[in-house]
Amino acid sequence: MATYDLAFNERRDGVAVVQTFVPTDIQTADSIVIASAGNNLNGTHKVISTEPYYFVGLDEQGDLEFDSSIIIENQVLFFSAYDDLDREAATGTISYTPVCTWITDQDVLDWLGIAPATANDLDFVSACTDAANALAYRRRKESGYTDSLSTVPGADIALGTRMYAGSLYRQRGSVDSFQSFEAYAGGSPAVASMGEILRLWGCNRPQVG
Repeated sequence: MATYDLAFNERRDGVAVVQTFVPTDIQTADSIVIASAGNNLNGTHKVISTEPYYFVGLDEQGDLEFDSSIIIENQVLFFSAYDDLDREAATGTISYTPVCTWITDQDVLDWLGIAPATANDLDFVSACTDAANALAYRRRKESGYTDSLSTVPGADIALGTRMYAGSLYRQRGSVDSFQSFEAYAGGSPAVASMGEILRLWGCNRPQVG
């Protein structure tokens, strides 16, 4: 979970606007939690906009209207059916849990070429999928990329994430290698290295002066 301090807040036409001191990865449709803010802002809300412009209210059709000549960065908007509140310094925090959904369980099963035998197997595939999505997003973010949590940036990143999730699944119950159904398995299985996966993710590229 990521938590940020609030800098300012206001409310207009049933829409609350909160601003943080620093940039966040919060996007439209994310679920956020406001705490210790007062002004009837506390609680869990769904983000309806992160436009970096001053919010002026709703038009006759109920659409959000902004003044593009006034830039206000790091702001988050959500519905709040209370009286208008003038823009003022805020207290409290905003938090959210980023969830990356670049690949699905079926993507991983297709890469593995298997069908889960039990419900426990399927649960473990889901755990591997979630872990691979989270790591892929985090490693790319650490490398300077700005990605959507819901839309995979490209086929190479999708493949690398599938490969990593599949590798996690194959290591289940093993000590230092992939599981094998052979009593005396010989040789080394042909698997993708972490280096190959990172290359597909576009991470750890050499710095060129």
